[in-house]
Amino acid sequence: MAFFVKNMISNQVKNLGFGGGSEEKKEEGGTSDPAAAKGMTREEYEEYQKQMIEEKMERDAAFTQKKAERACLRVHLRDKYRLPKSEMDETQIQLAGDDVDLPEDLRKMVDEDQDEEEEKDSILGQLQNLQNMDLDTIKEKAQATFTEIKQSAEQKCSVM
Repeated sequence: MAFFVKNMISNQVKNLGFGGGSEEKKEEGGTSDPAAAKGMTREEYEEYQKQMIEEKMERDAAFTQKKAERACLRVHLRDKYRLPKSEMDETQIQLAGDDVDLPEDLRKMVDEDQDEEEEKDSILGQLQNLQNMDLDTIKEKAQATFTEIKQSAEQKCSVM
C-alpha cells in the first residue's frame, strides 16, 4: 500500500513538472542494465566491452608508436643540421620503449641523402664539381698561382 501511495504522489509531482519520477522510470522502463539496453546478454556485453578496451589499447599503442617515430625523425634531422635538441621528442621516444626506428620509407630517404653527401665529399665528387666549373676560370687560377710562386721565388733568389 505504501508503494502505491508513493507511486501516486510521484506521478502527481511529475505531472506538475517538478521532476520526481526517477524511481518510476527504472521500474517501468525495464532494467537499467546496459547489456539489456543494447539487446545483448550479460556475457555478450562483457565480451563486447573487453573487445572495445583491447581495440582502444591497440589504437593507443599504434598512436604512441607513430608519435615516437616522428620524434625520432625530428631528432635525426636536428642531429643532421646541428639544431638544439628537444626534451619533448626524447620523452616521446622513451614512452614508446626506446626501440623506435625511422619508418622504412624515411630510412631509405635518409640513407640516400647520406650517400649523396658522402659522394660529394669524396675525391670523385670533387672531380665532378671540377667538371662543372668553367675551364677558363681554372686556367686563370692556375696561372695566377704560378705567377705568385714565380715572383716569390725570384724575390728569394735576389736576396741571396
